[in-house]
Amino acid sequence: MPASLSIVIPAYNEAVRLRSTLRTIVDYLRENWPDSELIVVDDGSSDDTAALARQTFEHGGNLRTSVISYKSNLGKGRAVRLGLLAARGDVTLFSDADLSTPITETPKLVDPILRGECDVTFGSRALDRQLIGVHQPWRREQGGRVFNLAVRVATGLPFWDTQCGFKAFRMNVCRPLVEAATVDRFGFDVELLYLTYKAGLRLREIPVRWDHNEGSKISLFSDSFRMLNEVGLIRQQARRGVYDQAIKAVHAARVSDNS
Repeated sequence: MPASLSIVIPAYNEAVRLRSTLRTIVDYLRENWPDSELIVVDDGSSDDTAALARQTFEHGGNLRTSVISYKSNLGKGRAVRLGLLAARGDVTLFSDADLSTPITETPKLVDPILRGECDVTFGSRALDRQLIGVHQPWRREQGGRVFNLAVRVATGLPFWDTQCGFKAFRMNVCRPLVEAATVDRFGFDVELLYLTYKAGLRLREIPVRWDHNEGSKISLFSDSFRMLNEVGLIRQQARRGVYDQAIKAVHAARVSDNS
């Protein structure tokens, strides 16, 4: 029997803080979602991320847990997609390993999907900045605003924060789109939102609590240029029809469900 909720944690060299993160999530799920599952995707870490996750899961009780690990660092986008596709939950949420958005915010994203109101929900720092406890450094915060404006212009997505690492998906409709996605690095969020938006799914941007944590893997300058290039790649692939088959499959499934 599939779990009602799966949570995916992509992790790259997160051994220092992952133990605390996983204990927090395990305790939360055991109390609030006893039939859920928790998946850690170790994205080619050179530290003890995978071993620590497995060790922590030994004390997870009846909670369904698993660790996906591989030797090469393939990128956060690839790690998230592998986790989403391995998940067995009706709803699958991925969260950053630093829990910048507290795991207690989960119902904000999951409940609208379970109620049948949405197919995709995602946390936003832009809709209510009063929910931000610890802000990013000024340059990084302004860079994020510029990037999201560029995303709106380039893709037509009507959202204000595509990069918050807290997103949930109704996997029975989103799976073909996740399988069709190609961006492996930090532009993957934009691609997933773009595909689900173009497929006519019901998306909702939801304000969540958020705190900046030191130790970000993103370089303000080099990764910002890479992310903009990835947004350009998404546009090119859309024009070449790379995503057409997956989008048509989702359209057909929605028509069948409504008939």
